[in-house]
Amino acid sequence: MMAFRNPPAHKRLTGFVRLRNRRGNRLAVVLLRITRRDFDFCLTALFVFCLGSALYQLNGGASQILINVGYYLGRFGDGSESFTPRALPFPSQVVYNRVGKCGSRTIVLLLRILADRHQFTLISSDIHNKTRLSKREQANLIRNISTVPLPFLYTRHVHFLNFSRFGSDEPAHINIIRDPMDRFLSNYFFRRFGDWRGEENHVVRTPGMKDDERYLDINTCILENYPECSNPKLFYIIPYFCGQHPRCREPSVWALETAKQNVLEHYLLVGLLEELEDVLLLLERLLPHFFTDVLNIYTSPEYRKLGNQTVTVHKQTPSLEALRVLYQRMEYEYKFFNFIKHQFHLSKKKIGLNTHPQTSRRCSGSLQKMSLLDELEEETEDLLLTWMEQH
Repeated sequence: MMAFRNPPAHKRLTGFVRLRNRRGNRLAVVLLRITRRDFDFCLTALFVFCLGSALYQLNGGASQILINVGYYLGRFGDGSESFTPRALPFPSQVVYNRVGKCGSRTIVLLLRILADRHQFTLISSDIHNKTRLSKREQANLIRNISTVPLPFLYTRHVHFLNFSRFGSDEPAHINIIRDPMDRFLSNYFFRRFGDWRGEENHVVRTPGMKDDERYLDINTCILENYPECSNPKLFYIIPYFCGQHPRCREPSVWALETAKQNVLEHYLLVGLLEELEDVLLLLERLLPHFFTDVLNIYTSPEYRKLGNQTVTVHKQTPSLEALRVLYQRMEYEYKFFNFIKHQFHLSKKKIGLNTHPQTSRRCSGSLQKMSLLDELEEETEDLLLTWMEQH
């Protein structure tokens, strides 16, 4: 029978040390794993911080994703430790690529008041004479617009920008146009004589214009085919909706149809200056966070004093013969204008506005021109019917 006996003391001690060493090794491995995990986390956090800091400096501010997170989650209250959630309006990004001499200064004056009242960011560009941009300039502008704190409204005289083409979120586009001949005449005399605002008179705006050009009779300019009164200068409204493609700059069916398609796909509203009060009502319905109470501001006595200063001075009405020539040169412009008029009246009907077209205060000086245009359209229609009968 085999007898069992206890191992010697030194062997028992050796076994104990081995066992304790195994336990220590396991604990070290566990601690090492935790330490590596924490170390990786710290490195990741440091990398994200450095990357965010670099983006902040390169973009001139916080990146858009950080802005969105900050605005959606809210900020700390004054001295409090709890978050105050902030709900953003939809849409929270609006671009108004305003068409020249279509009431844009009137709208910008209103927007400055509304921005203070409703606490949205208004960026009104001071660049007025650069509507066509290179691809790089488009990308830079869109990137800069996308970093504006939400909600924002960006406005500038610029041809349509396709944000989705550059991988950016599509904003809500809005605009206002007017009768093409009325817009042309307003621009013609504004360049020469300015408006009632002393700081933007004609000397400041066109200091290099000679007197023979400044006092050129409008009928002479049209009938003798001066560059200012002929195409492509007269092809003005459509490019604002057609976009930045070089073909958008020349009168054509392609440019007309591209402009129409962009309106249908990208624009929340394109209104008519001749029906400005209805435009403001629609904007208030569609974009309440930006335009609530806009009509009350527009009709207030305080605003009238400001708005009347932007009316062009010394405007004259061309002869019926000159209007006929001008109308023929603006064939595509009027096709687009009539398309917008139809879409605008359709929007009013859908929203429930059954108002009749009114004449804006800014257009009151062109009643005589409008009556001549009505006569011209009737005469043109008669000529077309006669031509059809002969063929």
